[in-house]
This record gives sequence, C-alpha cells and structure tokens, in this order.
Amino acid sequence: MSDDHELLLAWRRGDATAGQRLIERHLESVHRFFSNKVTGATDDLVQRTFLACMESVEGFEGRASFRSYLFAIARNVLHRHFRERHRAFDPLTISVSHLANDQRSPADRVTELEEQRLLLRALRALPIELQTLLELAYWEGLSDRELGEVLELPPGTIKSRLRKARQQLEEALPRLARSPDVLLSSRQTLDAWAAGIRERTGIEGGGKRR
Repeated sequence: MSDDHELLLAWRRGDATAGQRLIERHLESVHRFFSNKVTGATDDLVQRTFLACMESVEGFEGRASFRSYLFAIARNVLHRHFRERHRAFDPLTISVSHLANDQRSPADRVTELEEQRLLLRALRALPIELQTLLELAYWEGLSDRELGEVLELPPGTIKSRLRKARQQLEEALPRLARSPDVLLSSRQTLDAWAAGIRERTGIEGGGKRR
C-alpha cells in the first residue's frame, strides 16, 4: 500500500502502521512548514495537523493532491494557533516578526551562514500568507495548482501573489542586512539560496529527523 489516500483511509479504519507510514512520508515537510513561523510549538502543531487530517478524511475526495490537502490543514492549524494568541491576527497583513516582537527563534540558528540567516529573517518579515506561499513554492515545490488548492485561490491570483511576495522579499533583504558586504557576498540566485535553506531547515527542531 503506497498511495497517500489509501494510507489515510486505512489509518482512519484503525491501521496504526498505515498512519505511521503516512506521517513518516510527510513529517519533514510539515515540520518545516511550521518551524520558521512559530517558536516552541512546532511539534504540537505538527501533531494537530496529522490528527486533523485523520479526523477529516471524509472531506478528502482525491480531486486535489494529498500534499495540497495536508498543507491546507496545516495552514488552518497555523492560523488558529495565532488567533488564539492574537485577537487581531490577519495573515495578509501581520508577519511573524510582528507577532514575536522581532524576537529571534530557533530558526535563526539553522545555519552559520549570515546570508541564509538573512533570508530567513526576510521571510519572517513578510505577511504570514505571503511567507507561507513562498515557502510552499520554494521549499516544498508545490505547483501553482497545488498552491491554489492550499490557499483557496485561482491560479491567476497565485501568480500575482508570488510576484508580490518575491518583490517584498527582495525589498526586505537590503533593509535587514547587517552590512552591505553580507548582502553583496551572495551571488546565488534566490531559488538556489532558498533551496540551501530548505536542506538545513529540515534538521532544525525538537523531533527526530529522517
């Protein structure tokens, strides 16, 4: 049994092995989704996401990919987490840095390279919905269609949001750079830069990584 939907149905019927296989398959991606957005609650939010996934299996009809279904649940869990703590939370205008009062999180220690720390800080300075969009696109490789399924937006809106998010990210980099040398020292493309962070972010966190 290898299909995600089949594993999900089997888990719902009480097959613990199927549930374990499904979690192991997607744990790293879901953990990475939360790790640059919250401090100290990543493992709990990951657990809530998989529990909600199992409980809402009837809502998954297989028309969307399982990945987009899972990240849609993770996004809802994230928004609920912030709304429980910040009554005025709005994912289109509020950033992680704003919610944390610009405090550093464990993600700041994800790499010794200052350029990559700069990108993480710039991502957290974006509105959470734009941060989510960029991380799912760059780190998880979701297609425009899958991104639309997660964020409940049409493909045209996804494309314009991606352009807006990348523009805001590029504008944030020089503003957050601690020195001109740090900003100029990286000649990599943004895509390659983000890919490098993706590899390192999978190691950060309290749980056992694959």
